Amino acid sequence: MLRNYFKIAWRNLWKKKIYTSINILGLGIGMACCLLIAIYVQDELSYDKYHTNTNRIYRVVHAETYGEDLKNTAPPAPGEFAVWGNAPVGPALRADFPEVEEVVQFSGRADILLRYGDKNFQEEGIFFADAAVFDLFSWKFIAGNPKTALEDPYSIVLPESTAKKYFGEENPIGKTLEGSSAPGRANAGNYRVTGVIEDIPENSHFNFPALLSMNTFRKSREDIFDMWGYVDFYTYLLVSENFSIEAFEKKIPDFITRRRGISPDSKYTIALEPLSDVYLKSEAGRQPGDTGSLPNIYIFSLIGLFILAIACINFMNLSTARSLERAREVGIRKTVGAARKNLIFQFLSESVLIVTFAAFLALFFVFIALPFVADLTEKNFRSVDLFNWQSALVYLCIIFGLGLLSGIYPAMVLSGFKPALILKGISNTHTKGAALRKGLVIFQFSLSIILIIGTCIVFTQMGYLLDKDLGFDREQMLVIDYNYDGRVNNKIETLKNTFNHLPEISSVAAARTVPGSYFPNAGTTIESQEGTMALNVPAIYEVDVDFIHHFDLELAAGRAYSRDFPVDTIQSLVINEATARLYGYSNPGDIIGKRFQQWGREGKVIGVVKDFNYLSLHQNIEPLTLRLAPSECRYLTLKVTTSDLPAAIARIKDVWTHAVPHRPFLYKFLDEDFNRQYQADFRFRKLFTIFSCLAIFIACLGLFGLASYTAEQRTKEIGIRKVLGASVTNVVMLLSKDFIKLVVIAIVIASPLAWYAMTRWLEDFAYRIELQWWMFTLAGIAAITIALLTVSGQSIKAATTNPVKSLRTE
Repeated sequence: MLRNYFKIAWRNLWKKKIYTSINILGLGIGMACCLLIAIYVQDELSYDKYHTNTNRIYRVVHAETYGEDLKNTAPPAPGEFAVWGNAPVGPALRADFPEVEEVVQFSGRADILLRYGDKNFQEEGIFFADAAVFDLFSWKFIAGNPKTALEDPYSIVLPESTAKKYFGEENPIGKTLEGSSAPGRANAGNYRVTGVIEDIPENSHFNFPALLSMNTFRKSREDIFDMWGYVDFYTYLLVSENFSIEAFEKKIPDFITRRRGISPDSKYTIALEPLSDVYLKSEAGRQPGDTGSLPNIYIFSLIGLFILAIACINFMNLSTARSLERAREVGIRKTVGAARKNLIFQFLSESVLIVTFAAFLALFFVFIALPFVADLTEKNFRSVDLFNWQSALVYLCIIFGLGLLSGIYPAMVLSGFKPALILKGISNTHTKGAALRKGLVIFQFSLSIILIIGTCIVFTQMGYLLDKDLGFDREQMLVIDYNYDGRVNNKIETLKNTFNHLPEISSVAAARTVPGSYFPNAGTTIESQEGTMALNVPAIYEVDVDFIHHFDLELAAGRAYSRDFPVDTIQSLVINEATARLYGYSNPGDIIGKRFQQWGREGKVIGVVKDFNYLSLHQNIEPLTLRLAPSECRYLTLKVTTSDLPAAIARIKDVWTHAVPHRPFLYKFLDEDFNRQYQADFRFRKLFTIFSCLAIFIACLGLFGLASYTAEQRTKEIGIRKVLGASVTNVVMLLSKDFIKLVVIAIVIASPLAWYAMTRWLEDFAYRIELQWWMFTLAGIAAITIALLTVSGQSIKAATTNPVKSLRTE
């Protein structure tokens, strides 16, 4: 019997090649998309799960509120916490809470120039770490002793790839790397290699090219390890098996009061984040590495389900539409004694067979597409990861599950035919099935239209991010990174003058940071309108005298730094408008001349620049102070005016190599570097667009199949209408209008759902577009156009068929 079922199934599939191809291709693409999305989502969800004690590791996050009425201040929101915090909190937690078994702290990220022989590289994102770091984190040692590797000052542990970069196949243990200073953390010195570990897995919330011993940092700045107000540390805890985070959080207020005391100027608190949550769920600022987006995970998961649902709907629609062709077969089988359960099993077997073919096709698609998706997502996906017994088991379950899900309704419909009526040529199943098919078409096109609208809005928002006026000049700004090198800062004016004499350069400025890069915060006291000194902690840019004019920052009040006022270097401060508002001045001019204190400097506010977006447009403009400190700079920024950039870069490199031979020429363009903040957003746009197009394509496949079947069933009617004088246009409209009505209904259903979903997505951006009616209208027109193009091909073919032939063959 089973052999007979599969033989009949194979004959039916082979007989109707077009419908079989549509079903298998649609299901294959749908399953491939789901598999690719599942691989991506699984990778995102796997971050930091490779550690042995993942469930027992927590990260400390810090929040500090400033103001007058601190007692009545609301608890900080998750987004007001920062991962970056003070050093004393770690040992204090270890001492006061027996459930805290171990504390590990990192400091960084530091960028250090390392040399070995004639090889030198500026390594970015090096961390200083406690010696116990390998007790918490499961980073596997290749060489060295994990217990002692980071005990001594100036010891360094390298990942395998970094070790090979400097030492090749040599044994690096005991060898020395010459290192530059780590500003604010350690002086230059020789670092002895004490360990080599396997490269950090990509699914880690932070990565590093090397780890330096925390005692290196401690040796140069012992005092800050006892300062609750100095922030430069990331603190991780290993807790006991029976740890309760709820019970722990209740003890935090007493702990803060006991250890740090009560401050009249600020209110400080901490919270814990489970390690397994820090990549996708943390909203805290100052992250040590990249973070993911849980909403994007939900969106991609929904898209995967949408695509699979659309593919399954195609199968159900075409199966029920063709049910009348199998009616006589069912009638004969029932007449000779076949039970309904046997017929259901038969048709489900056919469904599983189709899904099996589609599954193999999906695997082929995945194998072809995986390298492209890996490149697009910047992840290391491998085809070999798909072929293991766990994946095979899951895939088999999916095949049978989809086969049953897609085939159950067609099987119930076909097996329910009454043999007496069917053999007489009477059936009322056509009208019942038609209503369901229309509902399913509306449903799948509603999903497709939601994706069309979403794609339109995503593209518009990304274009807005790129085109928005940020309030500063970022075009053709070449940024040279010399990493705070004192020898460069000592001759910075000479360098600037040399570059200014190049015809390709119109202006030059130096700064500790540039928009889009790292910056610290500084405790800053400014005189309030009442005459009292108010403390806040705005961001700080340390700049040279030319920075404001070089970046074309507009002044809202006062003046910029000037060489005409030498006293600016010791007693002047420029701020932005957001800082003026922070201290209670709605009119920027009112803060000019007010007293300030910041990092040991006292003087008066001399200028207020208009707010500019030095942060990503995901964030509002935050308070910022611009402190004149040319000796603290890291970057040299050159405004390039020529269109021949390669030639200009070559000349700039020649000047740099001659003037600063000990520093590599490391450069970037500011606009490209600033836009890297949106790298995840652009990646999301590409993935969203690709999968949306595939979903629409699958929906069109189903519509094409239904249009073909409808035209085939109405061949005789079309022939009669043409004999009676109907034009090709009349026939095309006749066959198309029913489908267009369904698409219009889908537009009405999809538009409010898309509006709600995309409004929520846009909430992640502080600066965002407003949803406009034309976006939904454009998506609706696109959907109707796509449907018309899909249906009209078959409609035109039917309309242009010779009526004599169609009437004779019918």
